[in-house]
Amino acid sequence: MNILITGGAGFIGSHVVRYFVKNYPTYKIFNLDALTYAGNLENLRDIEDSPNYEFLRGDITHESFIKKLFEDHRFDGVIHLAAESHVDRSIADPLAFVKTNIMGTLNLLNAARDQWKEARANKRFYHISTDEVYGTLGEKGLFTEETAYSPNSPYSASKASSDHFVRAYGETYGLPYAISNCSNNYGPNQFPEKLIPLFINNIIEKDLLPVYGDGNYTRDWLYVIDHARAIDLIFHKGTSGETYIVGGFNEWKNIELVKLLCELMDKKLQREPGTSGNLINFVKDRPGHDKRYAIDASKIERELGWQPSVTFEEGLDKTIDWYLDNQKWLSNITSGAYRDYYKKQYE
Repeated sequence: MNILITGGAGFIGSHVVRYFVKNYPTYKIFNLDALTYAGNLENLRDIEDSPNYEFLRGDITHESFIKKLFEDHRFDGVIHLAAESHVDRSIADPLAFVKTNIMGTLNLLNAARDQWKEARANKRFYHISTDEVYGTLGEKGLFTEETAYSPNSPYSASKASSDHFVRAYGETYGLPYAISNCSNNYGPNQFPEKLIPLFINNIIEKDLLPVYGDGNYTRDWLYVIDHARAIDLIFHKGTSGETYIVGGFNEWKNIELVKLLCELMDKKLQREPGTSGNLINFVKDRPGHDKRYAIDASKIERELGWQPSVTFEEGLDKTIDWYLDNQKWLSNITSGAYRDYYKKQYE
């Protein structure tokens, strides 16, 4: 099988590429990435010379390029992860999210539809999305596959739109597809604009830890390697035309997560207890901030046998150790344009 993985140099994508390259030696894995700010080929140094792996640099928003890519490589499956994914950036520049997340997805859908027109057996277009498309929850309740869409940010609106297009191509053109909506991912190689790697880096540097509002925003946290395992199962064994929600069974309020992170970092850096906690700095809330996300992942557990392999505490401990052991990687990422963005966003 020839499998195209889009966004494979990014955080989640790099873990999925590695998982497929190592576990499916008879597949040819094509990693397509535009290498924008969050794409980093250093994430894949360990498998870059594998005989069943090939990197393709390109942008999913370029229609003719995508069409030729499908003609040249005759892909049997697509695992679509490429996306603009940071809510704050979507508030600053929503059109960039429309271009990548909607138009880019449409280019891939059109190419797959045309390529698989005559032979759809054993083909699959697998679209990875976010739980943010469902909007926000109150103090009780969980998102399920039946929850109505109610996106509240330009980012989640763009992902909701792309979800609908994937489903529509299945209904209208018979395109074989699957969709999954995941909760907040964390783990090694995550670009430090997201909460956990941002705060790990700031604690190392003894910088302030900017917590939005009162910090009482609740999220479900999913270890990225467990997400890669779920993607593998959905791609190979999921029912065509179905949606699966993937979560870590880990609800945490942001402020409680940050306090735990500070406590663990103080121990690992051999600092006085409370040192990192003193860096917590409550900042102005962002517009349209969803109060709570929570996942009912019982469908993928029941139908495909998937469960998280680690608790949040175990996963967070592994994640901190990775960043402490890879401070050169972290230093390279947090220089230059990222610093300019960070200053504009938080200072």
